[in-house]
Amino acid sequence: MVRGSEFPEESELVICTVKNVKNFGAFVSLDEYDGKEGFIHIRDVATGWVKYIRDYVREGQKIVCKVLGVDSSKGHIDLSLKSVNDHQKREKIQQWKNENKAERLLGIVAERIEKTLDECYEEFALDLIEDFGTLYGAFELCAGNPEILDEEGYEGDWKTAFIEVAEENVTPPYVQIDGYLELTCPASNGVEILRNALIAGIDQSEEEVSIQYIGAPRYRLVINAPDYKIAEEELKVITNRIISEVQNGGGEASFHRESK
Repeated sequence: MVRGSEFPEESELVICTVKNVKNFGAFVSLDEYDGKEGFIHIRDVATGWVKYIRDYVREGQKIVCKVLGVDSSKGHIDLSLKSVNDHQKREKIQQWKNENKAERLLGIVAERIEKTLDECYEEFALDLIEDFGTLYGAFELCAGNPEILDEEGYEGDWKTAFIEVAEENVTPPYVQIDGYLELTCPASNGVEILRNALIAGIDQSEEEVSIQYIGAPRYRLVINAPDYKIAEEELKVITNRIISEVQNGGGEASFHRESK
């Protein structure tokens, strides 16, 4: 949901609370749209024939639905429960929880800079949503990279409070990638050459890096970073340094994304 939107868009996934279940369908309120009423026809409750609708929905239940159509002039919102798979449901619920948390955090920012929540949205939060996708996404990025607001050209006395609240309350997102090295060195001090090469590779990175010995001549390289772009860049730098060090010591080295 985009703050300020009165009605959802067609095909949007929405969080609903079931209010009234009838034999022909279910009436729900849309939690993200000020409790506006929506309707799920029995044919859109589940795939196949639905004998007892209460086997699928019940009053008070939180559900995720897909918007089939909206008639804003009449206030009608048609919804489908069966069009939402388990993955979409989990993802939407998590997103909804994150955005609820983000609004609470923005409330803390508002208190610290002595402004209302609406003033914060108007001054900077709507711009953050446009640039970073979601308000929670903006908090996440600031928690992991406090310089991001400066890098994106944001100005204002709100930035310090926003970053502080992000760092105090949000764990930066991290991704993990891995790959496999095959290293050999026939020199008399080959073990030392390999060990030093691995250390030199790790020293190239400021991210979280680990190297696990699998069994001669294989090693597993694992990198944790804020996003995949950074992780891939770090992987390239680390492996290039390790391979170069081993080859300079008279050994052989190669890197593979999959274990052989």
